[in-house]
Parts: sequence; structure tokens; C-alpha cells
Amino acid sequence: MKSYAKKLKDHGIFQSMSRKGNCLDNSPMENFFGIMKQEMYYGNTYTSLEELKTAVDEFIIYYNYKRMKSKLDWQSPVTYKEQYQQNQAAA
Repeated sequence: MKSYAKKLKDHGIFQSMSRKGNCLDNSPMENFFGIMKQEMYYGNTYTSLEELKTAVDEFIIYYNYKRMKSKLDWQSPVTYKEQYQQNQAAA
């Protein structure tokens, strides 16, 4: 909607959208949010916005630095990226 897009722009908010005709552009973020909701949100009660923000921040740190993934050879995303960059530099 043009009016919605204008309102976002007027408030300095950048709209995030997939490329036209490519529904797969957003799938990595949809996957991340699904994992986040399952692992830190469902089953927990947050009594304030600050408590929720802290939980989200802590989960993002955990996800990036500590959570191992089978697709990344059982490494965290940061460790996998660092190893990849080292291998590229050595090549």
C-alpha cells in the first residue's frame, strides 16, 4: 500500500521486503524467529518490556556465539564464519 509505505518513510522506517516474485528472500529470518520463539519465548512469561528486550538480546548473543548447528559442522555461526574467513585467507 502506497499510503502505508509513505507513513513508514515519513517516520524514518525502512520497509523490509523480499524481491518481487521471490518468496525465499525472507526465509532465513523466518527460520531464526521461529527458533527464537521456540527456545526463549514460548513457555516463558515476561513481566516488562525491559525483561523481554534483555531476553531477546541474550538469545541473539547465545544464538550467534554458543548455539551449535548441524548445518555448520556443529559450530556456532560466529565460529563457522571465522573459520570460513581463515580458510579463504589461506587459499
